[in-house]
Parts: sequence; structure tokens; C-alpha cells
Amino acid sequence: MPGVPESHAGWTFLTNHARVLATIADDPTVRIRDIAARCRLTERAVQRIISDLERDGYLSHTREGRANTYSIEPDKVLRHPAEAGLPVASLLSLLVQDETDRAREPAPAR
Repeated sequence: MPGVPESHAGWTFLTNHARVLATIADDPTVRIRDIAARCRLTERAVQRIISDLERDGYLSHTREGRANTYSIEPDKVLRHPAEAGLPVASLLSLLVQDETDRAREPAPAR
């Protein structure tokens, strides 16, 4: 899949939930298989994360034929007390914009 980053070991700044949500924000019709590849997760892990996000009201989906279309609740506030009052849309605006900018840039030479 184009644009999929190389594997990484160790800690990162974003949780898998944030990665999955940002991927869905970038393409609301994205398949679980493609989310898994882009986020470097298993399909089962993505299904669990989507279930978590739907259960807590951050995400919903509608079935269209054999595909899902996801809808993010932009005004839902982030869960951690340190981000109290900050809507998920604020986080996603940074992440999705970053993804869009990276897609336009040529890959760095190695």
C-alpha cells in the first residue's frame, strides 16, 4: 500500500486509537484491511479499536452494500483529563492535515 510507513519498534507519541481515528478521518470509506496496513496493526486489533470508538461515541458507521462508511463525532471531547474540553476535531485537524501534507511531499532520499 503506498504511503505505508516502515515498521517501528519502541514507544510512539500517538496511540493506536488515534491512528485508526485519523485514518478514518482521512477516508471515511476506508476498509479495515487498509486501516490495519496503514497503522501497522492486525485487522482484529483494528476491529477492537473501532468497537471501542463506537461504544464511547467517537465513531459510528452505516453499512452500504458490503462496505462501511464511518462518521466521526467531531465535538466529542478527548478522554484524558489533561485534554479536558478539547474536541476530537482539534486533534484530527492536526493529524489529517499532516497526512495530507506528507502525501504531497516526495519521499526522502536514503
